[in-house]
Amino acid sequence: MEVYKKINNNVALARDAKGRELVVFGKGIGFASMPYELTDLSRIQRTFYDVNEKYFALLRDVPEAVFLAADDIADTAREELDCTLNANLTYALADHLNFAIQRSREGLNVQVPLAYDIQHLYPHEYAIAKQGLHELCRTLAVDLPDTEIVSIAMHIITAENEVGDMHSTILTAKVISELSAIVEHGMEIQLNKESFSYSRFCMHLRYLVQRMMHGNPLNADNAMDSMFVTMRNEYPQVYACVQQIDTFLHGTYGWQCSKEEQLYLIMHIHRVCVERTAVEG
Repeated sequence: MEVYKKINNNVALARDAKGRELVVFGKGIGFASMPYELTDLSRIQRTFYDVNEKYFALLRDVPEAVFLAADDIADTAREELDCTLNANLTYALADHLNFAIQRSREGLNVQVPLAYDIQHLYPHEYAIAKQGLHELCRTLAVDLPDTEIVSIAMHIITAENEVGDMHSTILTAKVISELSAIVEHGMEIQLNKESFSYSRFCMHLRYLVQRMMHGNPLNADNAMDSMFVTMRNEYPQVYACVQQIDTFLHGTYGWQCSKEEQLYLIMHIHRVCVERTAVEG
């Protein structure tokens, strides 16, 4: 392996045997004159491929212990979530956590928007973030507020997202919260946000928002048209609620729900209402 650029004494840029660029961590690995051939690969503690160049400066500015703690959180997320995460998650987390630690030492506590929604819409990511924050505080002997759980979770969610930016993550959570409120008002119920059907409903809304942001709504065929008419006639209150959702999305975000999108909304809203009625009964 060719090590060709020093970041600091323990971090450097390198090329593997296939010519792929990577970041390598290891005690003293950046100390020697550059470039050089690293023959003892046991000196390498961690490697990172596909790193955006904008994050290289972080390797000089962020303490190694913070960076490694961020990587532990990212590793846990990769192991426990059934999806591919953005390769730069570790770097985004390290940057955020380093800043959070600095704020904490200065006595600054930042409130995180949509905290309740993130906890309930993304319970797996929230649990990983909670575990990661507690482990980071223990390892680094720092005291960060629990609001950081949501911030860490949002970075993980963003790394899952094909769009891959924090704005999309926040917007998705905001839209789901808004649509849930429309359902509660239109159907005159209080949603059980711990239920499996609500979790499925939220998952559907996550993909709906992604489709709308990409301009790729579902389009119904003739068979779906027939089913849409049947469901609309069978569940008029649910259909009226879906019409409120469609009007809201169009007026607020400029999104238009196709008949197929409306059909799936009818099915999911009916399901959460039936479950709620069964629980209350």
